Amino acid sequence: MEASTRPGVRGLPADARPREKLLARGAGTLSDTELVALLLRTGLQGKGVMQLAAEVLERLGGVAGLLHASPEVLRSVRGLGPAKRAELSAVLELSRRALVQELREQPLFDSPAAVRHYLQLQLGAREHEVFCVLFLDSQNRLIVLEELFRGTLTQTSVYPREVVLRALHHHAAAVVLAHNHPSGTARPSRADETLTQSLKAALSLVDVRVLDHFIVTRTEAASMAEMGLV
Repeated sequence: MEASTRPGVRGLPADARPREKLLARGAGTLSDTELVALLLRTGLQGKGVMQLAAEVLERLGGVAGLLHASPEVLRSVRGLGPAKRAELSAVLELSRRALVQELREQPLFDSPAAVRHYLQLQLGAREHEVFCVLFLDSQNRLIVLEELFRGTLTQTSVYPREVVLRALHHHAAAVVLAHNHPSGTARPSRADETLTQSLKAALSLVDVRVLDHFIVTRTEAASMAEMGLV
């Protein structure tokens, strides 16, 4: 039983209840805080569910931080007991799997928004630089995304030979490269341009095309192909 001192969604005015608002107007009308409050359902003693939801988002760095929060990080947030952590983790994993399914069932660039969303889910909130490769089949459908290299806040060592070997392992016909900029700047550096051309040259030897290289931050995934740099 929930104690009356732990106000939840039901304790809110009818027009402010996230569930009623969602059903009446659609999920897109809810704020980030309202969506998290809907998942949490109840607050803490002396703290309403909306306040708790706002504090969770602030503690984790917004929606991107929540999407990338590890079980250890979730355990450190006061008010997130085992049940709430399990529900949040399940919802976040369903979001990732839905995007993966979409990318596997149709050519990658038939849904460029899904590509960007998927990469932001995977890389956007990472504190250190991570280099990933999306391996694609001959129809440009996703086979798998692999995190191949991890670096510091400022640089990552990427070995073309390893990328080529993984492409051969997956029988990939093409790849999309991606790495994050924890600094928050989505503009590719000169080193990013050099790396892209090096990987293109190495992969061309085994007839694997490089279709794009995305620079990912918390707020965007910038396409080097769109900039004319691939």
